[in-house]
Amino acid sequence: MKTKLLIAGLFIMLGTFSLKAQFVVTDPLNIAQSIVNTANEVIQTSNTVSNVIKNFKEVKKVYEQGKKYYDALKAVNDLVKDARKVQETILMVGEIADIYMDAYQLMLQDENFTLEELGAIAYGYTKLLEESSNLLKDLKGIVNSSSLSMTDKDRMDIIDRVYVAVQHYRNLVRYYTNKNLSVSYLRAQKKGETDRMLALYGNADERYW
Repeated sequence: MKTKLLIAGLFIMLGTFSLKAQFVVTDPLNIAQSIVNTANEVIQTSNTVSNVIKNFKEVKKVYEQGKKYYDALKAVNDLVKDARKVQETILMVGEIADIYMDAYQLMLQDENFTLEELGAIAYGYTKLLEESSNLLKDLKGIVNSSSLSMTDKDRMDIIDRVYVAVQHYRNLVRYYTNKNLSVSYLRAQKKGETDRMLALYGNADERYW
């Protein structure tokens, strides 16, 4: 019985969920990978600041489509206990995308970064998101027919491993953001423009460092 509940919960998490009596069928892995694919195209074609900004809008468009899924997922409360960590893992991948989008679009307005640095920063975010989204493949594999013979312990071991790994990437993205912004802060400090730099990234509650 427990195994059936877990499988049902994973299907809910990885394939479908209900919100306000409406069924939405989607795949968090495809959402994350779509952001990665679009971001990679941007990195390869952005050779001017205007192009970076223009192309980043394409990444943001894909992100906003996926964000609807993650926001709806946050509202799902009737999950089986064993699937809770699966939900949290998927939401952490969404959080990584949130940090990337929110921070990077402000960095595009930050005069303390060069075009080359903006390209390198975007590449770093994209790789971290790619690595974390790849981990969702392991979760998706749990509900394949070939894995139905797995024990509850086997399934939970995979869930625990992926959860810890994605949590690590989420923390890395936060650290990566903080380090990049600390570079901007030091440069602004040398120019006597710290107030301007801090104002760009919001109040103390909104900043990433």
